Amino acid sequence: MSRQVALEKTKEVEETRNLLQQYRAVGVASLQKMRTAQLQELKRKLGNNAHLRVVKNTLVRRAVAQCKDKPGLEKLEEHLTGSNIFLFTNLNPFKLVLLLERGKVKATAKAGDTAAEDVIVPAGNTGLPPGPIISLLSAVGLPSRIEAGSVWISHDTLIAKKGDAIDARLAGVLSKLGIKPVEIGLSVKIMYDDGLIITEEQLRLDLEETQRRFGEAYVCALNLSINAAYPLPDNMVLLLKKAHYEAYSLALSQAIPNKQTIVDLIKKAHMEASGLQTRVKRNS
Repeated sequence: MSRQVALEKTKEVEETRNLLQQYRAVGVASLQKMRTAQLQELKRKLGNNAHLRVVKNTLVRRAVAQCKDKPGLEKLEEHLTGSNIFLFTNLNPFKLVLLLERGKVKATAKAGDTAAEDVIVPAGNTGLPPGPIISLLSAVGLPSRIEAGSVWISHDTLIAKKGDAIDARLAGVLSKLGIKPVEIGLSVKIMYDDGLIITEEQLRLDLEETQRRFGEAYVCALNLSINAAYPLPDNMVLLLKKAHYEAYSLALSQAIPNKQTIVDLIKKAHMEASGLQTRVKRNS
């Protein structure tokens, strides 16, 4: 029996080593509180974008030790704690993390879970009959009343903030109300990408803020290139318009006649002549 186990472990180390060699990137995510149904659904959604595999940390360490040609891979070892799932991919790590974020689903809370966002119970009919539920609602800070044979929540009430731990009593009430305050999905805690180690904090992207910053950087770079008269595909039209305007203004101020300025020069001369005529009449 022990020989069979040893052979199975050797085979698993070999398969893991091959995956490490085959893919440019590998991520480590915690399996804590990850439910089997959601994991299977995530595998289906990721398809060929990533290969997911649950391997014991000790076996991964052995596989890593055999990959001498992957610089920096050994740095993964310090993060191999707890139950993990490993994601092997050729995708950009940030794109993979975005796919994982989109794959998260809302779930009913259990004791000890963390609220994924502010939990606000809306005012209205709970659809529950009067009884013990009234004291349960009161115990978690929900004001209620009985109306038309049902229990109603009196007004919108915040009962948990984002990041708050949910105890057993609150989890039970939220379940009865059909509220799912927990997000279930994988969160990558470390990623190795072709020699680089990227932490969980570095992998978090605020897309709206990132887009805003890129927009600001683009505008600043465009203004700098125009002020420096540095021609580029993005600013060529603007530079030509600026050059035309400056040339036109110079020609007009110096009374240089051409096809573009002749009409305005005549208008300008007419206005100056009219002004002179008015002053002459005043002085005569």
